[in-house]
Amino acid sequence: MSSSQKLIAAPRQLAPCIVLIGMAGAGKSTVGKEIARLTGWAYVDTDHLLEAAYGVPLQHVADAFDKDTFIRAEGEMICSLKASRAVIATGGSVVYHEAAMRHLSELGTLVHLDVPFAVIERRIAAKPDRGLTMAPGQTLADLFYERNPLYKGWAAFHCETEGKSPGECARWIVECLEGRA
Repeated sequence: MSSSQKLIAAPRQLAPCIVLIGMAGAGKSTVGKEIARLTGWAYVDTDHLLEAAYGVPLQHVADAFDKDTFIRAEGEMICSLKASRAVIATGGSVVYHEAAMRHLSELGTLVHLDVPFAVIERRIAAKPDRGLTMAPGQTLADLFYERNPLYKGWAAFHCETEGKSPGECARWIVECLEGRA
């Protein structure tokens, strides 16, 4: 094997990632990009990976599948993810797929962006095409209160975002993780 081939081989031991979980509209993409900038790490948005796999916007994927099928497709894609020194922003429904959550936990530290329901409601109303998947008859409030305990159960850290800018949230997360190292 030449030296250039060794450089492009995946490392045997992956370095930990930072994995952001939370509701659609929580700011995972915005905060994730800021964390990546602060750390110099790669940024991965799993919603974009789903869009790339299906070749359509995320809301089209969500509309084409029922909730369980979407969760299964998202979970299978996440279970195949290999990453090192990356900030991973996940889709809000990933928390329903236990194998995907275990895999993400193995990749790194899970951080829950804890955002009040009123803020989530406002952000989703402003961008309704963000790829939200719900069961028939389920409301956004139902979804929020169903998912919130799951996020809290999986996360090692909870970043309360109320009153903080995305940059402040990113710095808080990086400081917490540096203090943990």
